[in-house]
Amino acid sequence: MTETTTRRSIVEIKDITAGGEALGLLGYGMPGVLLGLANAGIIQAGSTILGMAIFMGGFAMFTAGLMEWKKGNTYGMAAYGSYGLFWFSYAALLLLPVLGLAKDSGGAGAVAVYLALWGLFTLILFIGSLKMSRALQFVLGSLALVFFLEALGAATPESIFTVLAGYIGVLSGLAAIYTALGPILNDIYGRTIVPLG
Repeated sequence: MTETTTRRSIVEIKDITAGGEALGLLGYGMPGVLLGLANAGIIQAGSTILGMAIFMGGFAMFTAGLMEWKKGNTYGMAAYGSYGLFWFSYAALLLLPVLGLAKDSGGAGAVAVYLALWGLFTLILFIGSLKMSRALQFVLGSLALVFFLEALGAATPESIFTVLAGYIGVLSGLAAIYTALGPILNDIYGRTIVPLG
């Protein structure tokens, strides 16, 4: 009678791929600052904002969403992926009429509803962020306010709402850039260089 020994090996697979948080936050922050400056009347809207919206906003954020999906992070995937698609849709609203592929954006009412829906989505993400860093809470809370103010600006002839949304958008975008520095610099130095709260 022979004794058979069975050996089992346990293989641990460690995910060493980067998360998409920094890329996603920069994808909002950089075009957000430009768009905020334009809404506030400080700079002119033009191809600079459109280019930043498509590439840093759309492609970078959607890529960040895919990176978060790979990590199993539903929140990050939904947030970054959706905002990436927001920037693509924003660019499409501007480009489709120019290209003759649409008559117009559907009027002020349609644009107001479009912006209000993004505000509602952002408000839901803000509620989720209450279990996350204070920096991210500020980014999402201020962004929800920006969307709702822009919706009011689109729905009424009062440009003060759009201008106010612009100034808050600049602050929100800068806060997103700051928040993106956390995962970058804190990881590099192995300690908290950029406190996020």
